[in-house]
Amino acid sequence: MRVVLAEDLFLLRDGLVRMLEAFDFEILAAVETGPELSRALAELRPDVAVVDVRLPPSHTDEGLQCALEARRERPGLPVLVLSQHVEQLYARELLADGNGGIGYLLKDRVFDAEQFVDAVRRVAAGGTAMDPQVISQLLSRRARDEPLGGLTPREREVMELMAQGRSNAAIASRMVVTERAVAKHTSNIFGKLGLPVCDDDNRRVLAVLAYLDRGRDGR
Repeated sequence: MRVVLAEDLFLLRDGLVRMLEAFDFEILAAVETGPELSRALAELRPDVAVVDVRLPPSHTDEGLQCALEARRERPGLPVLVLSQHVEQLYARELLADGNGGIGYLLKDRVFDAEQFVDAVRRVAAGGTAMDPQVISQLLSRRARDEPLGGLTPREREVMELMAQGRSNAAIASRMVVTERAVAKHTSNIFGKLGLPVCDDDNRRVLAVLAYLDRGRDGR
């Protein structure tokens, strides 16, 4: 699997390169600035981009914006964004086109090699990988805006795991229940939230995330 990596801190960039190569990823380029990232994405056409949100020269959200621009030029380009802190605006921008192949992880997650590599693979395959802390904040904000459709605590737990991009099988394993029980919970969740039921894992994740990200203004 071919990867373009963008991270301005040398030690972290070097560590990510070594980690990904250890799991048989091919690193096409490991860059440290926004302009370098834009060129690499345009010229090398990777299978997935792993991108730090904040890159030189602006040190604001240049990495994210470069990745989103590349995604507009090449729809569906898988992008996994890394951030030091939870920023709900970044999650919203990633989700804006309603397509998969996206991920948003806090940098703390990269220290768990298996979790990080699983996220890269999931995003590269067109799936979704959202950091649990991002989901937790979206849930909290949505709950403040209005009740979450009368969900039970168990259903909220299922929804949180589903929004992270986990399959029914993975949710069942985590919660130590049957897949049939998880399927029943997800059906209840979609019914209570007024969302269309869908068998495609990624579409249901995006539907839940879109629901959680809607604020008082209807976004």
